[in-house]
Amino acid sequence: EHMPLDRSARGWMCECYKAMNIAPIVRIPFCSAWEAFAAIEDGAVGIISPYLETVEEVDILIGAVKYRPLKGKRLQQVLSGELQLTQKEKSYLEKYNDGHLLILNIESRLAVEHIEELLAKPEVDAVFIGPHDLSINMGIPEEYENPEFEATIEKIITACNKKKIGVGNHFSGGLDKQIQWAKKGMGIVVWNSDINAFVKTVSEGFNAVRDALGEASKTGAGDVTI
Repeated sequence: EHMPLDRSARGWMCECYKAMNIAPIVRIPFCSAWEAFAAIEDGAVGIISPYLETVEEVDILIGAVKYRPLKGKRLQQVLSGELQLTQKEKSYLEKYNDGHLLILNIESRLAVEHIEELLAKPEVDAVFIGPHDLSINMGIPEEYENPEFEATIEKIITACNKKKIGVGNHFSGGLDKQIQWAKKGMGIVVWNSDINAFVKTVSEGFNAVRDALGEASKTGAGDVTI
């Protein structure tokens, strides 16, 4: 969602990860059957779709991730319950899509209000919380200690644990929050990123040297000029 990668680069990365026995998971840019389908074709094992809020969006992703390559009207009939697949078809599609994970990105108040509906179908494997976007959508930007925000995170964790599916988030703040949420039942912990960690380490190093030499040059935001 946040990286300028084309399909060639994404496919190369997925194959490299799989060669190292690491399951590649791709967060697609938006809820789209084509985007999810393409990511799996490129080698992704799991799909994360951002800012999901409706059951209809979940069905779109279920069709792409769990029923590939079935498409069109017949797929819509299956997803709506209007049509039942034969056992032969079910067995084939289950085998064809074995191991593919569908992960819902929960990042809004509306999604949290309807969390049980979004998790109702057994094809949903996990939930990935977006703390930053969620806090903004709630009208409390980055107020991660706000009791309302804490209660919202706990509500999501509880709903996922009740359904016995995975739940996690990507948080670039302190590890204390991740540990706190993990103790409450969050099993997928993603902290920081390679780019953020690199910039932080390099900035701190240059900052220390230039401060010691009286040559530190900082921006209005407090960043060190490198």
